[in-house]
Amino acid sequence: QVQLVESGGGLVQPGGSLRLSCAASGFTFSSYAMSWYRQAPGKGRELVATITNIGSSTNYADSVKGRFTISRDNAKSTVYLQMSSLKPEDTAVYYCKATAWYQYWGQGTQVTVSS
Repeated sequence: QVQLVESGGGLVQPGGSLRLSCAASGFTFSSYAMSWYRQAPGKGRELVATITNIGSSTNYADSVKGRFTISRDNAKSTVYLQMSSLKPEDTAVYYCKATAWYQYWGQGTQVTVSS
């Protein structure tokens, strides 16, 4: 059974940091590109960052470039999103997604940036 389980979300003050994790199981993790998306209240789902299957290349939305870092550990079947200098507009539910022959989504984790 395929599972993507996000964790690490929570409430953080502006300027703070969080690290999200997404643990995968049930498929060959190292064959899949991994992405983080987010969806703020009343808005569509937005691509935040992507990493290739072996971690050789990453891409970021302009809104998070220089503040967020995506990484992965194929031995642990886990992808991470290190978020720094957080802003209130980063508040959203964050989802991880696996893409190759199929696409799989996690259930999401809430990130709230507020003082």
